[in-house]
Amino acid sequence: MSDKSKLKEIEALSFEDALKELETIVQQLERGQIKLDEAIAAYERGAALKALCERKLAEAKAKVEKITLSADGQVTGTEPAGLE
Repeated sequence: MSDKSKLKEIEALSFEDALKELETIVQQLERGQIKLDEAIAAYERGAALKALCERKLAEAKAKVEKITLSADGQVTGTEPAGLE
């Protein structure tokens, strides 16, 4: 699988799926359960998964921050987060 197709596959993951896979990779690396070459590939994939999770969290935070409130604190709607 090429690097581009690996990145596309990672980009298609939900936050929850990416986080679960990242946790699995971290556990494998911590336990030393994989060979060096596989550990390097797993680390690289883990870095890409971490970046995806961080980006998705930032996007979610921006959306939450764009919820508009009235003067008395009631939710009045939302504004586009401007991330797209």
